[in-house]
Amino acid sequence: MKRVSVELVPRDAASLQENLELLQPYKEKIDVINIPDLLRFPLRSWEGAAEAQAYFPNVMPHIRAMDINLDEELPMKAYLREHNIREVLVIEGDPPQDMTHEVYPTQSTDVIRKFRAEMPEVRVYAGIDQYRGSMCHELYRIRRKTQAGAVGFFTQPFYDMRFLAMYEDMLRGLDVYWGISPVMNARSKGYWERKNNVIFPREFEATLEWSIEISKRIMEFADKTDGSVYFMPIRTNVAAYLQGVFA
Repeated sequence: MKRVSVELVPRDAASLQENLELLQPYKEKIDVINIPDLLRFPLRSWEGAAEAQAYFPNVMPHIRAMDINLDEELPMKAYLREHNIREVLVIEGDPPQDMTHEVYPTQSTDVIRKFRAEMPEVRVYAGIDQYRGSMCHELYRIRRKTQAGAVGFFTQPFYDMRFLAMYEDMLRGLDVYWGISPVMNARSKGYWERKNNVIFPREFEATLEWSIEISKRIMEFADKTDGSVYFMPIRTNVAAYLQGVFA
């Protein structure tokens, strides 16, 4: 594989540091830490990324396109440069749950171009949502993001190797991080089905064992196809999951 990325949710500095400590036994296997930008938590993604640098040198904060006013400079520019953060992942972002946070009709491609213009030293990645529509429409979005300056892509998690193989065939030649996320109970399965339109394969089981097995299969696939993987251990025992995955 090219790289292994692990996403950690920055609920607060203490819990983030606790999870970073849990990852230390796998420091030689993990290349980059991804930090999402969730408005319900006090830490912004770039602040969480700076915290993570004490444990892993390569960090990648998520940047929400809808937070960016195109008429002003990137608000996190000085902070990223001060902490020498050289990679970001630009996503559309979910609308805030209240009216206290201002948002704009800004698209990911706009922000990718803005980074290229204002911070050319930063490598900008973009998202792929293989569940939001047809493969044809998603490929169109991918091409637009590539033309805007994206150097690579992060997908939503895969649970069906057949679907993964179809996407790999379509995206061959691009730098892709294939998403992996454990699902270990019915509530978590329902979340992915309702929010992300995931269709689970017939053999799916909401267990740690099945999640570890599909994770290993995706890692083997990425290794054979010169891809990367993106672990999203959401609402799970990070230590137990990664111990099984890297065993």
